[in-house]
Amino acid sequence: MNTKDIRTKIEELVDESTGKTLKETSAIKHIGIDSENDVVVLVIAIGKTGGKAENNLKRQLAKIVKIDLGFSGIKMQIEEARKIDSITNRNVRFIIIESGKGGVGKSTIAVNIAYALKNLKQNVAIIDADVYGSSVPRILEMIQEYPKVNEQGKIIPKEAFGMQVISTEFFIEGNKPVIWRGAMLNKMMNNFFYEVAWDKNLDFVVVDAPPGTGDVSLDLKNIIPTGEAIIVTTPHKAASKVAIKAGFASKSLNHQIIGVIENMSYFNNPVNNNKEYVFGQGGGLEVAKELGVELLAQIPLAHPIHHSGIYETDEEIGQIFDNIASFLLIKE
Repeated sequence: MNTKDIRTKIEELVDESTGKTLKETSAIKHIGIDSENDVVVLVIAIGKTGGKAENNLKRQLAKIVKIDLGFSGIKMQIEEARKIDSITNRNVRFIIIESGKGGVGKSTIAVNIAYALKNLKQNVAIIDADVYGSSVPRILEMIQEYPKVNEQGKIIPKEAFGMQVISTEFFIEGNKPVIWRGAMLNKMMNNFFYEVAWDKNLDFVVVDAPPGTGDVSLDLKNIIPTGEAIIVTTPHKAASKVAIKAGFASKSLNHQIIGVIENMSYFNNPVNNNKEYVFGQGGGLEVAKELGVELLAQIPLAHPIHHSGIYETDEEIGQIFDNIASFLLIKE
């Protein structure tokens, strides 16, 4: 008895969650035989895990292996097919941009870090997970329209400035607010990671997370347990206090915090060439100290010269983002 014989016996079993055989869906990912213990080892990918369909399949596999084929035991790993084939199962670095509160420029920073990485010859995608306040498409000057799907039914991500992009903004009408409960949020996050036809050669995925700690943050932990977080704050004490809380919440979810960015740090006054600390001083350093990480940058107040929300390398702020991107590459 060999693995080919085992495959022949089990490949005609039906995955009830899809209504198709294991052969039709290429569900059999691995077959092995532990000769010493007389045990068959299987890795099977099905349409939906955790329900009646999975339990029924497990029983049928056990019957074939132990009764029909006469092995002493079976070790099964049942996985969800879309997760195995998804971006989360590739050699991709997920950089999650977080903040304690809204209005600190988190989305602009997320987009510009992604753009700076792209300029360093990295293949980059952006996931706008800030469901209630999605603004990435507007920062990228994108037209709001529903994405198309490919022949496999996967969502085709939009492209802007050489980066792939997916956002809640593409799925809502006009300026209507998003009013979703936890289950809908979870479904949308799962779709962004599992149901999008992302480029197979991505190096980085920058995730614009919602401010604070809520359902989406928990979903991100479950979907990308090895994510790296950057905390965004302003110099203002009120912003820094909640940023510290967000940082500790991220730590509790086992995301690695790689640094803090202080946004709106100061304004370069063109009249006297002095730095005007409009929102106070010290917030970023306080957050970094409390979290035990590096203050990656202090970004001044200034409007982009060439675009509505993206800074180029010939701008002071663009150079700051280039330095952040270079730091991420070195840290790899």
